[in-house]
Amino acid sequence: MPTGKTVSDPRIEQFWIGYCSLLKQFRVPEKAIPWYRKHVQAFIDDHADCRLKSHSPESLQCWLEKQGSRSQVSDWQFRQKADALRLLFGHFLKLPWAGAFDWDYWNSGAFSLGRDHPTVARSYEMIDKAVENPKNQLGRRFPEIYRKYLVAIRMPDYSTNTERSYLGWVNRFLGFHKKHPCDCAEAEVASFLEHLTLNRKVAGATQAQALNALVFFFSRVLEKPLADIGPFKRPKKPKRLPTVLSPREIELIFQSLGGMTGLMIRLMYGTGIRVMECVRLRILDMDFEYRRIIVRAGKGNKDRSVPMPERLAEELERQIQRIKIQHERDLDAGFGAVYLPDALARKYPSAEKELRWQYLFPASRLAQDPRSGVMRRHHIHQSAIRRSIKQAARNTGITKRVTSHTLRHSFATHLLESGADIRTVQDLLGHADVSTTMIYTHVVGRGGQGVMSPLDRL
Repeated sequence: MPTGKTVSDPRIEQFWIGYCSLLKQFRVPEKAIPWYRKHVQAFIDDHADCRLKSHSPESLQCWLEKQGSRSQVSDWQFRQKADALRLLFGHFLKLPWAGAFDWDYWNSGAFSLGRDHPTVARSYEMIDKAVENPKNQLGRRFPEIYRKYLVAIRMPDYSTNTERSYLGWVNRFLGFHKKHPCDCAEAEVASFLEHLTLNRKVAGATQAQALNALVFFFSRVLEKPLADIGPFKRPKKPKRLPTVLSPREIELIFQSLGGMTGLMIRLMYGTGIRVMECVRLRILDMDFEYRRIIVRAGKGNKDRSVPMPERLAEELERQIQRIKIQHERDLDAGFGAVYLPDALARKYPSAEKELRWQYLFPASRLAQDPRSGVMRRHHIHQSAIRRSIKQAARNTGITKRVTSHTLRHSFATHLLESGADIRTVQDLLGHADVSTTMIYTHVVGRGGQGVMSPLDRL
C-alpha cells in the first residue's frame, strides 16, 4: 500500500505513475493532477492500517462524510476529492463495488445553496448585497425604489423565480434608456419592447414576460399605471410541442442511473413533479399508508398530492433509513439542524433537528447557511439532477433534447395514453388552467393526429 513515508519503494512509485497516467487518459488538467494525488494520499494516510483493495463502500462513504463536514473545504475541493477516489477505485483499482457506488451523489451533489437560491432567497434581507451588485441597476442607483419593489412583489407572494426575472427586465429597461424610472412612460416601454423584437430577436413569450414585468413595476412600485402603450412590433408566436420520451426510452435512462439521483429521476417521472419540488421534499411529505406524496408550496405557492409509485415505495423507505443514520451522525458531530421556511424555526424551536423535517434527498456534505453562516445539511442542488439526466440521455444514445422537465411531459402524455381523464392529469401536474394541460393531447395523437401515413398503406 502506498504511503508518504516510503516514497523510494519502487512499487509505490509505480502505483503513482500508473494513477497519474490514468488521470491523463481521463483528461484531468495537468495542474490538477498533483491535487488529485494529494487527495488520494490523504485518504491513504487516514487509513494507514488498511490496504486500498480492502476498502469497502462504507469506509469510503465515512471518509467523504468526514471531509464534507469540514467548513474550510470548499465545494470544488470536495468534488475534486470525490472524483479522485472515483478514478482510483472505479478505474485504476477496478474494485467490484465501485461500479455500484453512488458517485453522482458525491461528485455532483456538493453544491451549496447560494444567496439567491429559491429555497433560502427570501429568508433574509438582500438590500446591502443588491447595492453592491453592479448588474442590479435598480438596487445600486435607486435603493429606495428597489426596497419598494421587494415589498410589492413579496406581498402577493410571487415566486422567487418571478421576482428575479422581473428584476432582470427592470434592470435591462433602465440600462436601455438610462433615465430615472419616474421619467419613463408608455413611449419608453414601447421602444424597449420593439428593441427586444427587432434587435434582440426574442421570442413572443420573452417579450410578453418583459411587458408583464414593466406593467407590474410601473403600477405596483412607481404607482404610475401605464395607459395604452400603443402599437409596437411583436414577434410571431410559434406553436411548440413538448418533447416526450417513449416508455422504452424512459427504461433506457433508468437503466443507466443508480443511487439517490436515479431514485429522484424515477420519482420525477412516476409522479410528474418538477425538479425543485423533488429536491425540496422532506420525510414528513411521505405518506406510505395512503401511498401518496405531498408537494408543498409548488408553483403558485400551492400544495397538492401525487400518488406514490408502488415500485418506489420500498426504495423510499430505505432512503429514509439511510437519512436516519446520516442524521444521527450529524447530531453526534454537533450539527443536524435543517432549514425551515416561513419562521417555523421560531415557532417550533426543536423542529429543525427532528428527523421528519430532514430533506428526503439531502446534500452529500454540510454547508454554511447563506443567511446566518450556520452549518446545515441542505437538500441536493437541482443542477446535479439536471446534469445526470442529460448524461444518461447521451449514454443511451437518445437524440432528443432531454431535460428534467421532459420527464414531466412524458408523465402527462403516458397518463393520457393509458386513458386517464385530462382533469385528473391537470390536478396531478398542478396546472391552474386545463388549457395548459391540453397541449399533451396533441402528442398523444402520435404524429399527424393519429392518422396513418399513405406511405404505410402501400
